[in-house]
Amino acid sequence: MNSIEKLVDRMIHTGKLNSESAATSAVNTPPPSTGTTTIHTRTAGKPEIAVLDLAQLRAAGMLTPDNSRSLIAEEYRAIKRPLLKNAFKSSATDVIHPNLIMVTSSIPGEGKSFTSINLAMSIAMELDHTVLLVEADVAKPAIARYLGLPEDVKGLVDFLSDDKTSLDEVLLPTNVPKLTLLRAGHFHQQATELLASQNMSRLIHELAERYSDRVIIFDAPPMLVSSEAAVLSSLVGQIVMVVEYGKTPQRTVKDALHLIGHDKIVGVVLNKSHGGSSQGYGYGYYGVTGNSTERE
Repeated sequence: MNSIEKLVDRMIHTGKLNSESAATSAVNTPPPSTGTTTIHTRTAGKPEIAVLDLAQLRAAGMLTPDNSRSLIAEEYRAIKRPLLKNAFKSSATDVIHPNLIMVTSSIPGEGKSFTSINLAMSIAMELDHTVLLVEADVAKPAIARYLGLPEDVKGLVDFLSDDKTSLDEVLLPTNVPKLTLLRAGHFHQQATELLASQNMSRLIHELAERYSDRVIIFDAPPMLVSSEAAVLSSLVGQIVMVVEYGKTPQRTVKDALHLIGHDKIVGVVLNKSHGGSSQGYGYGYYGVTGNSTERE
């Protein structure tokens, strides 16, 4: 039994994962808009800045920098700790681009975009690190809607498909000082091919190397509904698999995890677990590194 199978079996034994091979599929309901984000143009020659409505985000149950002593803030401190350790410590030197983290799930509706945003917010609260949140679920982008941002704008897809679009043109700073966004961009029929292109490889290298203190989080499609997720997983160093507590069946999680290369650092976040925050979210982080499995 490999480390992934041990992890899934242990989650079943502790009641955190559905042991049935069949279960009701999660519904991929569109994320609610949390208000309208104001985008201000800065002085000439400098980029726009998105002024996120932090009060609205907090009211929607999300983590914000002014809510650092909340239960959800503590939960995400526990989640980000092993990720940051792997990203910047020598223990992960055998992993390529450990500061690139993909957040995904097995199937839609497990809370990956919610997790991506909260993880990015938590890392943005660090003293020594900055974070770039990439909306990489280009077929069904959710980050912009969660944050109240316009969606029909240039972003990742446009950068990959148009050599005239610069990276600085699509990066969007925010009023959270250490948080920058890269939205999905316009729909493209060859999105999967673009994610597997040389342009994407060059972008990955630039993002990983451009700033030594930066963590890049990719909100990716669910593993079992899009080939784009498998492509993305081959480009990053760490992967966070979001699993809905007590509902996602073991076979589904195993099938998704087996699509990920053995050279990756994989962690599982239990979402919507009992005893969580007032919004019904609770989290546990289970790390899989090499051939070992341990509770962080």
